Amino acid sequence: MKPLRKILLVAGVLLAGAAATVGWQLHQNPPLAPYADLAWKAKADPKAAPFRVTFAGVATLLFDDGETAVMTDGFFSRPGMAASLIGTVEPDLDAIARGLSRLGVPDKTGKLAAVIPVHSHYDHAMDAPEVARRTGARLVGSESTANVGRGWGLKPDAIQVVTLGETLTFGRFRVSFLASRHAPTGFTGGEITEPMQTPARAFAYREGQTYALVIRHGERTVLVNGSAGFEPGALDGVRADVVLLGIGTLGQRDPAYREAYWDAVVKATGARRVIPIHWDNLWQPAEPPLQAMPVPIDRFTDTMDFLRERARRDGVDLRMPAEWQAMDLWDGLPPAPPR
Repeated sequence: MKPLRKILLVAGVLLAGAAATVGWQLHQNPPLAPYADLAWKAKADPKAAPFRVTFAGVATLLFDDGETAVMTDGFFSRPGMAASLIGTVEPDLDAIARGLSRLGVPDKTGKLAAVIPVHSHYDHAMDAPEVARRTGARLVGSESTANVGRGWGLKPDAIQVVTLGETLTFGRFRVSFLASRHAPTGFTGGEITEPMQTPARAFAYREGQTYALVIRHGERTVLVNGSAGFEPGALDGVRADVVLLGIGTLGQRDPAYREAYWDAVVKATGARRVIPIHWDNLWQPAEPPLQAMPVPIDRFTDTMDFLRERARRDGVDLRMPAEWQAMDLWDGLPPAPPR
């Protein structure tokens, strides 16, 4: 065999081996057992709380006070890995119907006042227009999110584009839209400049504006930071009792970035409790128990070890969210220190 052919053969074998290794890794879910002590344990009936929050995977959260509800993202379709990486994606109407039913969100009653994608990637904004259409909610977000809604055929009065710093009121909920950023990945950046037609490539769902959402209800304040990115200084002066902290791909960032993220989102707001979100494998159905995103997409174990250490250092209560179960985020929360 000629030397060149030998080199090509060896290279081919090595590439095939590497591809097989990556393929195997992508189907291995990091273990959750080491973090069993962080599992959500309710001490009181959440129905007695002023409002309840239900985590439905990725950054989909339902805030409900019994009269009015607000939802972030509303992502239920969860297309598989192949469709997301090399094929096309589109809303799965059956999955959306099942998700809304499971959350107890009725059609066309007006109880769900708004569905708010924290940015416009497919795993945040793709299903939101259909959620709005089914429930009568408004689709609220950036111009990129509005174009996702326009492409789905929502009427103009069902879409509301917000500006940074704006606060909207939905029943007793007040939602402020502050600047944030997506985690620095290959998906980061860009705008959706025309109505989005589906099916489409997942990469066509550009980020648009990313928001940190400050949600107030009476004396309670919670911050939703749905992606593991931040705008330096954007949360200065903001106080939040609880942070729902996006951690997707945080394990891929270097230690300095993780530290800066924690400081900008958790320490800056004086949060007493942190609940990680956007850690689950979005290519799998949202059936409990949810599974963590695999290596090499993320390094969940590294992230959780970092969060555990920082929470211990700063006296913050770290809890994994209950899945598809209403939570009173203030249940068992340590009292606020004197200011």
